[in-house]
Amino acid sequence: MRARIYQPARTATQSGAAKTKHWVLEFAPAQARDVDPLMGWTSSGDTQSQVRLRFDSREDAEDYAARHGIDAVVQEPKARKPNLRAGGYGENFATGRRGAWTH
Repeated sequence: MRARIYQPARTATQSGAAKTKHWVLEFAPAQARDVDPLMGWTSSGDTQSQVRLRFDSREDAEDYAARHGIDAVVQEPKARKPNLRAGGYGENFATGRRGAWTH
């Protein structure tokens, strides 16, 4: 069994970092998917590709893979540059603004 261990990225529609603190062990598909000729549904006999295990730390995921004989590859997360403004969001509504507030 081949698997990858990674830390999920934040969703593109959200600016928060929820659901990005844990690590995921996800199995690679062992066989190609088939398209049903009648209904057009995509199916596969590989049930391992549906399994996603979540762990609190990278070490926990690696230990689990080692204990169960899973050949796992670790993908390091890319560091995200923080988007910090001097005043933050509250500066938009400050009473002591130097310029006019226009929208």
